[in-house]
Amino acid sequence: MKLFTTVLIATCALSARAGGLESLESFVKTVKTAHSEFTQVVTLPAKDGQSTRTKKSNGTFEFSRPGRFRFVYQKPFEQTIVADGQTLWLYDKDLNQVTARAQAQALGSTPAALIASAADLRALQADFVLAADADSDGLEWVRATPKAKDSALQFVRVGFRAGQLAVLEITDSFGQRSSLRFNAFEANAALAASTFQFKPPVGADVIRQ
Repeated sequence: MKLFTTVLIATCALSARAGGLESLESFVKTVKTAHSEFTQVVTLPAKDGQSTRTKKSNGTFEFSRPGRFRFVYQKPFEQTIVADGQTLWLYDKDLNQVTARAQAQALGSTPAALIASAADLRALQADFVLAADADSDGLEWVRATPKAKDSALQFVRVGFRAGQLAVLEITDSFGQRSSLRFNAFEANAALAASTFQFKPPVGADVIRQ
């Protein structure tokens, strides 16, 4: 009886740890478009005797798999990030400046690739080592570690609730942590093609990298 109980507990634990990977695989396969609101909290590491500091922002997020997405930061500063399949655009309203980069070079092993760009799990595994983390806070977690040695990221954690994207946690190589929590997530939303088109505003400085 004791052996049976031990095996049962071990099996349940393995199943729980596999849950995050299964949720990620299902999410990539079945959620082709989405619309969501988000809140982002960036935690800056302590330095020079100062305590940790946090910055909060919010906005909306949309994607169409593979390779197209749009982040609109509304507060406290207005910024728009658009990937149209060819170019990654970043518009800073306060600076009236647009930065444009070739999308294929800019994305790769980035958090956006994890949730919006890849067509399947195999594509993600080309750039990340994926592993299930223990369930916590009512979420199933996946840890993604970039394979590129020169990546600006340490790792990314993706949390799913009932198979839907709930949280994205990013830790960069400097120890800065960023947590995005998604609200009112609408999977397979009907999105206009113009959602992922971007035209630099008249008068804005455009920097191409």
